[in-house]
Amino acid sequence: MKYFIFLCLLVLSLNHHFTSAQTDEKSSQLPTVISSHILQNALAASVQITSRTIDSASSAQTLGKVRQGSGVVIGSDGLILTIGYLILETEQIEIRTHQQKTYPAQVVAYDQATGFGLIKSLIPLQGVEPIKLGKIPDQKIDSSLLVVSAGKASFSGPTKLIDVRSFTGYWEYHLDSAIYTSPPVANHSGAGLFNLKGELIGIGSLFVQDVMPADHPSSLAGNMFVPVDLLEPIFKNLLQNGVGPNSQRAWLGINAVERQGRIQIVRVTPESPAQSAGIVPGQWLVGLNGKPLESLAAFYKQLWAIPINSGSAQLTIFDGKSIYQIPIPIVDRSTNIKKPAGI
Repeated sequence: MKYFIFLCLLVLSLNHHFTSAQTDEKSSQLPTVISSHILQNALAASVQITSRTIDSASSAQTLGKVRQGSGVVIGSDGLILTIGYLILETEQIEIRTHQQKTYPAQVVAYDQATGFGLIKSLIPLQGVEPIKLGKIPDQKIDSSLLVVSAGKASFSGPTKLIDVRSFTGYWEYHLDSAIYTSPPVANHSGAGLFNLKGELIGIGSLFVQDVMPADHPSSLAGNMFVPVDLLEPIFKNLLQNGVGPNSQRAWLGINAVERQGRIQIVRVTPESPAQSAGIVPGQWLVGLNGKPLESLAAFYKQLWAIPINSGSAQLTIFDGKSIYQIPIPIVDRSTNIKKPAGI
């Protein structure tokens, strides 16, 4: 009964939002009502994920030993799509459905390149139908979408598509295409982003201080979602190998940011190639294999273009006084991630 009442209130809320949106000249022409069937399916397919790391997992230092977020059921066999950092180097995974039923699950795949994670319930899910996948190119800027997250801080409500553009993360991560929405959702990790047909088009990744394009005069807080368009080309690889083909690439183990048109190292991962090479926070990255670095995104692309069997690369470093080169071993990140037995 409580669930039915909540669903009715949510329909009314979305109806008011969509009706108001039609008065905005920039808004797309949207239906004024989202069907209760679509809402119910999105809520039912969204599950809470609680995971615990493997002993000595290096990611526990930054992501925590116990992680909680959301995922969306996309397969009739209990396959769930989520954001990868929730299940990176974890082994004890529990999912909770909207019916408050709990199920054990296991890691199927983690894809460093996209940031996706796949898990699977070890027991058939009851009362849950898998969600169909949509495509972000079918959506127009300023169109209204639905966000659903699960768990104690669950959220279900409207958001707006602000932009689709690249995203570069300080942790050796880059997407040529990412989804930016606003207003922001606090419980965004693994949250599902749905179009008005009820199709899943994105998986929640981050809170972003400003989702507006760089040349826009104003700023606006929001979220970044990973487009599910990126899943189809790597789906078979994920199921067969537990990792996507583009995840098998060079990894240094640094966090870096762009400052004053240059790239500065702000953190070095313990026991990483960067630490073994003697790189320390505060140094500036100037070049890679003799080529100057124009941006953080360009640096990542140059790094990932180096064959993982090449042995080493040459980083040009500026320490504030002098410029010099440091040889650094080329290591495939996917081979350094701790995995549960059998994965």
